[in-house]
Amino acid sequence: MTLEEKIHRHEAFWRGEGPSLILIPGPEPAGSVNYAQQSADPRLMWEYEVNRARAVIDWPTDGIPTARPNLGVVFIPAIAGQNYRLRDGQMPWPGEPLTEEAIRAVCDVDVSRSEMMGRAATFYACHRESGEHNVIAYHPDTQGVFDIAHMLYGKGIFYDVIDDARGHWVHELLDTCLDLYIRVSRHLKQLLDQSSTTMIHGHATAQGVYLPHAGVRVSEDTATLFSPRTIEEVIMPYVERAAMPFGGAFAHFCGRCEFLFEQLCRSSWIRAIDLQHGMHDPRWLLERCAESRTVLYSRIEAQDGETWPDYTRRLAGLVKETGARCVLRPTVYPAHREECAAMRDLWHEFTA
Repeated sequence: MTLEEKIHRHEAFWRGEGPSLILIPGPEPAGSVNYAQQSADPRLMWEYEVNRARAVIDWPTDGIPTARPNLGVVFIPAIAGQNYRLRDGQMPWPGEPLTEEAIRAVCDVDVSRSEMMGRAATFYACHRESGEHNVIAYHPDTQGVFDIAHMLYGKGIFYDVIDDARGHWVHELLDTCLDLYIRVSRHLKQLLDQSSTTMIHGHATAQGVYLPHAGVRVSEDTATLFSPRTIEEVIMPYVERAAMPFGGAFAHFCGRCEFLFEQLCRSSWIRAIDLQHGMHDPRWLLERCAESRTVLYSRIEAQDGETWPDYTRRLAGLVKETGARCVLRPTVYPAHREECAAMRDLWHEFTA
């Protein structure tokens, strides 16, 4: 199936037509490249990421081959001027928090001239020059406004957000991070020569989905640590203000927080949600998605000893029963092409 045909299939899926989608992983390329070396050399990172994507160009899956600058959760904070650490075998981790004065100065940062944005720009330039038209480049890891604020300001945010005397500062901090998020996202769109309200998103995998009415992704892991009141009154308004200029957003969070999931489902600006698999009841998730017409775009845990046919039938049956729309990233799947094609066909048959 060509790239254009897959995009047409995805467009139909978002209209509620045809089966749900399944992203069956393809074979991983042999060998690996040290992440620290990749981080220092965007060309090396591009070669590694595109090599992963090439393996699924003709693989029996609904996914679109994708590659991203794999720059970690520190991508936007580093553009703001925050230092970060690289440890063996780990993704970059934010360094010391910035002072309030340094955070206020973030509004004057030229995002296009930062070293971190320069790495993303080099990655995209490599891709343009390569002529790899069967692989689509997509956004780096763009955390949401509250996650960015947490990284830039540190643990003080946990105290200030519940201190009425610090309320003005909390909103100034979040407004600054919102402005940064929007400016970074707009510049990424320019580098990708991409519409502001659409995207193909791979969510750290070599397979992506076309979203015709969402131009950005937001990740709000820190939100899971707060009360329902803070999520609803402080965090969610900034999630929505981040999504609005781009027609909508794909959302992710790690951890278990049913209230946050429900709030994201209820938002008219969130199109699809990804979760840390194994932490939620899949029927409950799919029921909430069906009620709100939100797409569950996620891995879902297999049961002990479950084979790929049983796994596929069980989850496809849940999708059918609940009436939800789902982009499944399976956690049980075969290794051979013929069986992967059978898994895809089984999923399509049961979810059509």
